[in-house]
Amino acid sequence: MTTEPFDIPSWPPSLTPIQLEALTLYATTYALSHGLLYLLPGPLPAISSAAIHAPFSLFPSPFPRKLFEAGQRIQRTYNVLYARIAMDEEFLDRVMGTETGVGKVDDFIGQLWTGWKQLRDEGLAQHLHLGLFRSDYLLHTLPNQPLSIKQVEFNTISVSFACLSQKISELHRYLLSSTQYYNCSAQLKPENLPPNRTISGLAEGLAVGHKAYNVQGSRILFVVQPGERNVFDQRWLEYELLEQHSIHIVRQTFEELAHSAIVDPHTSILRVSCSTDIHPSGSIEISTVYYRAGYMPNEYPTPAHYATRFLLERSKAIKCPTIALQLAGGKKVQEVLAQPGVLERFLRDEKRYGKDGIFSEHEVNELRSTFMAMWGLDVGENLLTADYDSIASGKEGFGVLKARDDAHALVLKPQREGGGNNVYKEAIPAFLDSLPPQERQAWIAMELIVPPEGTGNYLVRAGTIQAESQAAAKADVVSELGIFGYALFGGESREIKEKEVGWLVRTKGKDSDEGGVATGFSVLDSLLLVD
Repeated sequence: MTTEPFDIPSWPPSLTPIQLEALTLYATTYALSHGLLYLLPGPLPAISSAAIHAPFSLFPSPFPRKLFEAGQRIQRTYNVLYARIAMDEEFLDRVMGTETGVGKVDDFIGQLWTGWKQLRDEGLAQHLHLGLFRSDYLLHTLPNQPLSIKQVEFNTISVSFACLSQKISELHRYLLSSTQYYNCSAQLKPENLPPNRTISGLAEGLAVGHKAYNVQGSRILFVVQPGERNVFDQRWLEYELLEQHSIHIVRQTFEELAHSAIVDPHTSILRVSCSTDIHPSGSIEISTVYYRAGYMPNEYPTPAHYATRFLLERSKAIKCPTIALQLAGGKKVQEVLAQPGVLERFLRDEKRYGKDGIFSEHEVNELRSTFMAMWGLDVGENLLTADYDSIASGKEGFGVLKARDDAHALVLKPQREGGGNNVYKEAIPAFLDSLPPQERQAWIAMELIVPPEGTGNYLVRAGTIQAESQAAAKADVVSELGIFGYALFGGESREIKEKEVGWLVRTKGKDSDEGGVATGFSVLDSLLLVD
């Protein structure tokens, strides 16, 4: 999706030192008062009494209105696409399995796929899948070409910062309402700050899964990481589920679940014991398993951790996501989707999905327009199939040689989530020197997105408990847009119930390659729509 070049006055607008100090104070006190928070770094007690505000931008960042609306529109297609991928076992076996796919060379993916394959062979107790998704984009600009949005990645597990993204959107609206931003820009007006309802949207997705399970008194299980600092982003979902849907939740780590989770061998009901819970039996039936953990290899340090994951997968509780849907979010799948005819397989095949289940050629091409060029490091000259001869001989095949030649304009991606895993530009040749030939299949090369230059913002990061909050720091920035959606799908009908449910913006210094907020690269931001 493209649009004509857009032009706005220099950003951020000018403020006097007194105005900047006052605006920062308004913003930080609002953040602390409205749950835009992190727990402090370091070891966490059972109940932490100290928090700091999450990092954020002082101004919303400009973004073309037409491209934002295109991202919202395309999300509906992406929801269906990834639902269908997760239900296509043959495709996932071929792309991600241990015989011909990434699982052959990536131990983490191989462990997940092998466990999933065994559970399929035994017979799955639950055929419904639940996905909470986020598709991430950057603006892409090339000389003499219209501006466009290009996809960074599609996330199918533990999509984060949905709730805090709503809070930062509300913060910017508050600053506009309370100060008018000191009338520093005519662009800053309410109609250019789009509403953001991600808390209610993602809670609705979880509630849809809970309702499909349909057992009174059951609860949603949040599988969380130990020592989680980003707990408030999760708590807002918990509160929404209770207040708007009367659904209770249970929070436990993999370590806790190894002792507390039981699956009935006859009914496949998942029950979790909570010694501190007010539930009279002390054992709670789980309707939906919502993963805010489990996406990185270091979260499975022992076979017992994988066993716990597979125990949950074996149950009749609805998983968000299933292992199949987690595998569908792999970078290798993203690369394969860019190959000719693959999108048509999932979106235009009337024999597979019926006349009412196919998308128009325009809708498919609009989604395809968000792709950058990608290829696997193991591919031959056609950029489609693996070059097994070069892998067997240890010689560098076409995929690796092309990555060397184009390294200055590339990023290499493994099958990992969570940030900090990619290899960029000048670091690529040395990385390729050290990469064993048999591991090439686990990596994809993607052309770098080229964001527009000349946009800045004031970034506000908290200090520590011993130090005051840092002053707002002006920086040249790049902003990444994420669009959220959910889908409940599968079962005998293979029906897909889906919805687009909100957005986030993460803004980073223009010289930073990575973009994670939790990893310290970015700040939370919101949108200023421009025409």
